[in-house]
Amino acid sequence: MPDPCSKNAAGANHGVSEMMRSVELFVGAGGLGIGVSQAGFKPAAVMDWDRWACDTLRENKERGLDPVRDWPLHECDVRDFDFGSIAGDIDLVTGGPPCQPFSMGGRHRAFLDSRDMFPQAIRAVRALRPKAFIFENVKGLTRSSFSNYLEYIRLQLAYPDLVANRGEEWLTHLARLEDHHTRGRTKVLQYRVLMRVLNAANYGVPQRRERVFLVGFRADTEVEWHFPTPTHSRDALLWSQWREDIYWDLHQVAKKHRPQGGAGQARALAMRERPKELPWRTVRDAIADLPDPELSPRRAHDFHDHRFQPGARSYPGHTGSPLDEPAKTLKAGVHGVPGGENMLRRPDGSIRYFTVRESARLQTFPDDMIFHGSWTETMRQLGNAVPCELGRIVAAGVRNKLLSD
Repeated sequence: MPDPCSKNAAGANHGVSEMMRSVELFVGAGGLGIGVSQAGFKPAAVMDWDRWACDTLRENKERGLDPVRDWPLHECDVRDFDFGSIAGDIDLVTGGPPCQPFSMGGRHRAFLDSRDMFPQAIRAVRALRPKAFIFENVKGLTRSSFSNYLEYIRLQLAYPDLVANRGEEWLTHLARLEDHHTRGRTKVLQYRVLMRVLNAANYGVPQRRERVFLVGFRADTEVEWHFPTPTHSRDALLWSQWREDIYWDLHQVAKKHRPQGGAGQARALAMRERPKELPWRTVRDAIADLPDPELSPRRAHDFHDHRFQPGARSYPGHTGSPLDEPAKTLKAGVHGVPGGENMLRRPDGSIRYFTVRESARLQTFPDDMIFHGSWTETMRQLGNAVPCELGRIVAAGVRNKLLSD
């Protein structure tokens, strides 16, 4: 059988399948991919070049972890992957093209950065012609300094067959795409592309993590779609904490140990009506059943990947995540693990690093999933991931539309 990661791989005949099939690019530790599988898609190919992330997936495949156990995993550079080797129709292409060029913590090189993999995402859409695609990236992609390049990405996804000419500068190609778009009618492959920044906390993830999602439907599907409506809110959490005491009673926190005052309590007391959404999920909601690995190390050893990591320190702008709020965004970091973003701040003000298991909970990975590599490497995998639950919700919305239209 030819190797699809070989530049000389032979193409395959495309058959017809009634199953909702997907291809996942840049899968990493599998956050978005797991969510897509949980939404009901079956991957025809899953790929990433990072050996540590692939080792994580391989180990969980060997352990039979659902849904990754049946993933056809390819450890390779997506630039070398022959999408013609994938037989049958593909309903959905998904992935998170490496985000370092756009990260607020990175160097902001965007189109000058060789790590920009959006061209490969566009190539996959052009080759596979899926009914829909879901691509996500860091919120930094929406910075004003990247606005022209973001529009360039969007228009390339809208018209993936209109490729740049040899030697054509990207701004010239952008102008040509704009000319084509304003003409309205087109006979080339076209996608209707929507973009929105989603906060994972608004969808039941115990983490304030904002990611930009680009979702497109092939024009001939005539799908009318909008992003999922938020189901959780900060106001609902504040109401639960300060107007009904439900939150504190649920966690058996005595009144003398509850924080008093603050802007959150004042806001709750000023509300006239109970919010309709569910409360934001907090760090305490996510990890309450796990023993503290610093205070109870023996009990913590009963839980996989739940080990105390020393060395946490707080400094201005890096003060950790309060226990009774959603966590701050977990980050991979350019040089090791950024302590302020990946720390827990207890009610008494003391701090410690989140364990791997706690971080996995905050990213809504399955509890029986294990991660391969050192603590720093594992936290990098988790910091780069999309929360599984957020991926599931977006993918489920796309799948429901594809099935109903």
